[in-house]
Amino acid sequence: MNTNTSIDKNSESQVLHEFKSSHTQDIQQITQTLMKITNLSEETVKPLLDAMLLQLVKSKVERPFYETATPDEWVKAFREWADSHRQDTPLLSDYAVSRAGIYSEDEEI
Repeated sequence: MNTNTSIDKNSESQVLHEFKSSHTQDIQQITQTLMKITNLSEETVKPLLDAMLLQLVKSKVERPFYETATPDEWVKAFREWADSHRQDTPLLSDYAVSRAGIYSEDEEI
């Protein structure tokens, strides 16, 4: 059962490339601003900005199962989880699940 909707590395690169293409001017302005306030070169700032953009793009693309699953997917995942447990575990006796079995008389609270 796969409960994480993730994308592969090629898709990440493609999404980042499309994002950068559609926001070229904004990214250039951010790069210039970061260079100005950090006194770092463009060669230093650009890889750091790219890494931040990749994290932001991934957070928009990769969403956990509980955020994206439909009710049918939840049912399927639950049934797969339940079926993954052993079926040959012995059942507890009636006494074991009774109040007397859980709280024996000689225990002090």
